[in-house]
Amino acid sequence: MEASTGKEGILKNIRKALTQSVDQPFPGIEKINFAFENTGDDLTVLFAERFSSLLGKFSFCVNEEDLVNQIRQLVLDRGWTEVHCADENIKGALLSFGFPAFSEKQLADVDVSITKCEVLVARTGSMVLSSTESSGRLTSVYAPIHICIAKSSQLVYDIKDALEFMQKKYGNQLPSMISFATGPSRTADIEKTLVVGVHGPKEVFCFLLDK
Repeated sequence: MEASTGKEGILKNIRKALTQSVDQPFPGIEKINFAFENTGDDLTVLFAERFSSLLGKFSFCVNEEDLVNQIRQLVLDRGWTEVHCADENIKGALLSFGFPAFSEKQLADVDVSITKCEVLVARTGSMVLSSTESSGRLTSVYAPIHICIAKSSQLVYDIKDALEFMQKKYGNQLPSMISFATGPSRTADIEKTLVVGVHGPKEVFCFLLDK
């Protein structure tokens, strides 16, 4: 009975609060311009610097053959035997340049996954991923290592530009999942100790194709 009375009291206070208008606590916040203007920096260099500072590993590729050779060498150096890629276009392009066969195992059992992205945000070093370009919701986060292949034409300066890019591309048919991945997964929730790879890949590579 007491629990019920307490619950009714809380609901009564909520209903009362909803009927009373409250002044905007920070009336001047709408006048603040949060947009960051491009200062003329080279977007490739800026992204590489920011992405690398966040523990991401960046590689520039002059053409598709260079891209395949760099990824192949990385796979050999790391000893990865199970490489996952759900994007048929990427698989076809890599295989055409002699890349080894891709894994047929489930995503949870592979060493590394390869995806595309929607756009790269230079100012924050972020990769914008979606359920469309990343071949689903899990491909870019479930494997322990994530390799993202992007083109220089996908570089934008700020998050605002990335959102405008997405709006122009999809209109009202946005993908069901859009995420901003800024470096490997990390958390410092436990005793403020930084731990990498808790909620996603522990390593993230971005291969940027000059195209």
